[in-house]
Amino acid sequence: MKQLFLPFLLLLSLAVNAQQFPTSPNYKANDRFEQLGTVLPTPNTYRTASGAPGKEYWQMRADYDIKVELDDEKRRIIGSESITFYNNSPDELKYIWLQLEQNLFKKDGIGATSRTGSINEKGMSTGQLQNLNNGRGSSLDPKVEYGYEIQKVKDKTGNALPFTINNTMMRIDLPTPLKPGASIVFGVEWAYNITEYYGRSGYEFFPKDGNSNYFIAHWFPRLAPYDDVNGWNHKQFLGQGEFALIFGNYKVAITTPADHIVAASGECQNYATVLTATQKQRLKQAETSKTPVIIVTQAEAEKAEKRENKSVGKKTWIYKADNVRDFAFSSSRKFIWDAMQSDVYKNGKKIWCMSFYPKEGNPLWEQYSTRAVAHTLKSYGNRTFEYPYPVAISCHSTSGGGMEYPMISFNGGRPEEDGTYSEQTKYGMIGVIIHEVGHNFFPMIVNTDERQWAWMDEGLNTFCQYLAEKEWDFNYPSRRGEPMFITDYMSSDKSVLSPIMSSAENVIGLGPNAYAKPATALNILRETVMGREQFDHAFKEYATRWRFKSPTPSDFFRTMEDASGVDLDWFWKGWFYGVEPVDQDLVSVNWFSIDTQNPVIEKEIARKDAAAKAKTISKIRDAADKSKTVVAQDSTMADFYNSYDPYKVTDSDKQKYEQYLATLSPGEKELVQKNTNFYTLSIKNKGGLPMPVIVKMGFEDGTDSLVTFPAEIWRFNDQQISKVLSTSKKVVQWTLDPYYQIADIDTENNSYPRVAKPTRFQIFKQSQMRRQPNPMQQQGAGAGKVGGEPKN
Repeated sequence: MKQLFLPFLLLLSLAVNAQQFPTSPNYKANDRFEQLGTVLPTPNTYRTASGAPGKEYWQMRADYDIKVELDDEKRRIIGSESITFYNNSPDELKYIWLQLEQNLFKKDGIGATSRTGSINEKGMSTGQLQNLNNGRGSSLDPKVEYGYEIQKVKDKTGNALPFTINNTMMRIDLPTPLKPGASIVFGVEWAYNITEYYGRSGYEFFPKDGNSNYFIAHWFPRLAPYDDVNGWNHKQFLGQGEFALIFGNYKVAITTPADHIVAASGECQNYATVLTATQKQRLKQAETSKTPVIIVTQAEAEKAEKRENKSVGKKTWIYKADNVRDFAFSSSRKFIWDAMQSDVYKNGKKIWCMSFYPKEGNPLWEQYSTRAVAHTLKSYGNRTFEYPYPVAISCHSTSGGGMEYPMISFNGGRPEEDGTYSEQTKYGMIGVIIHEVGHNFFPMIVNTDERQWAWMDEGLNTFCQYLAEKEWDFNYPSRRGEPMFITDYMSSDKSVLSPIMSSAENVIGLGPNAYAKPATALNILRETVMGREQFDHAFKEYATRWRFKSPTPSDFFRTMEDASGVDLDWFWKGWFYGVEPVDQDLVSVNWFSIDTQNPVIEKEIARKDAAAKAKTISKIRDAADKSKTVVAQDSTMADFYNSYDPYKVTDSDKQKYEQYLATLSPGEKELVQKNTNFYTLSIKNKGGLPMPVIVKMGFEDGTDSLVTFPAEIWRFNDQQISKVLSTSKKVVQWTLDPYYQIADIDTENNSYPRVAKPTRFQIFKQSQMRRQPNPMQQQGAGAGKVGGEPKN
């Protein structure tokens, strides 16, 4: 910093004009702060300009009566369904579209033919080469035919309906157009071979005991949405984009081997016939227990695993789920089952929180899963709406990842075989349970189109997950949400970045793009741009407006602004429609002090300045010989000026100062006598994404102060700004974004004077890179009790 002394009236003028205005006629900085305008769809009677559903908003509905059998020996699904489809639109429909997601796995389907890959010239295994050749991936048995076998499509009287299959979609042509307000009943019979679990659905096989856990989803032909935005939504399922669905009521009869335990969306209607007397007694205890009660113990599950009775017969579980957009189930003889009926919202309404898991999940699952389910419902409900369904289930599927469906989710997180686990495994499991159970809110209730807008469910849900994790444990090691976590991704080459507002199937890097970046953006809105109170009110309003309805991005953007009174178009443009990063550079700081004209102050400053400038290297070296000078050795060579002090305050100086003060108003006099420091900060927007400017001032007395300027500070010049700050104390260190609030990708240029930060590196031998035991194994810590008995 350099210090300049200016008369205070000139300094005030400097402060007013510190904002530099663009002079180029081609300058377009203001575009960043213009409204989104025609980028958003025109409001109408279905979707209003405020972001709320319009007075004529409508949506379709489909009710399902399904009978399905799980063939454990052949790993096969055989099903039939009766569907009642209600045309709530103002349009006449000549045909309807159904989704056939299992066709993703057909050998000649769009899933296989759109896969890419290349030959490794250095060598490949036969399996790798085969996977490239069949285009379907290693989890599919090349000898098995996958995809739907559609056996019948018929009307309610049994007459065949003509249909056409287009990859993962099926069109049914209606004998007569379906009028607005009318409904149609039709049936479909189908079968398919179950794939290995691939992250959304399938089976996991356990070689040690010869059993499989089944996680069955997108397993039945189901209605595609028809809405006011897209008409029929029949985008193909390519595996990355998830699901677009409509609400309805479900009755599902699930037939499995009699020794299986089944978990599913909705409430079981026949526990009385499918459970043992002991299991029913335990379930009754769970209705009033404050902690999870084990309904099926580990010992009982291990006994069932042995399959001592090979002819166990079959058992049918009947489930009912109302006002849901989908239905999934899980089945296994390996399942341990615990549950508690919790008054999550202290309103007297109890919700069943349940977990189903094999022994391979213990001790983690018994200790944490069901409690994490209850915590999720509470945390999410407090910031959106109360969970409306009667049950929420967490099922343990494989070692990592998770997938969500109404009232049920399939979640990873598995300890070592000896029962120990790393901290990462523990928190990863709790995090995935929170995330997948949280999806009940987004998109199972706030029903977004995941096939198109992945961020509307994944991003919003990851944001709520981040908040729920902080409420679980203050020191929870969250992976997403904090601005600093997204900087590596945002600093990537723009050629590999997709805007958040990209179709789900086209996004490069779905994790950072659809999960982390929107979650981070919402956290920044809450903490920095809007403030917690304004954000929480607007976010709750959005969730409440669109519960059991189907919002689009514009409905979210408009509601957040409508409910908060904060103009956020610049934010949506930068974070959601663009790929530019945040990089603010504190280029320089100029220090100005007022020339007070007080001789006592100004002459002392001048004295110190002169003394400092006199310390040249020559003066320092000559100091030892100063007694040898002519004047020092001959006093007659000295005169008035050898003893004259130009910095001594004279009576004349004092008189002039008093005359000057008499010309000032009281306010001007106070400003002069305070001896305020003025600083001009020059800041560049190197990244391109305008964000609030947050400045920390470190004073010479060891204290500090924080000041924040809104993003609109960039509205006249989005490349470089100057800002004047005044302080009563001298600033010795300036820092931009000191608390990592805005996802600045380069913190090296955030300080003035610059502060060097060391880069640390390790020296290691190759052997040190091998996998190390987790801390519990290293310290010989026990993993705790594995497989508890029922709790009273």
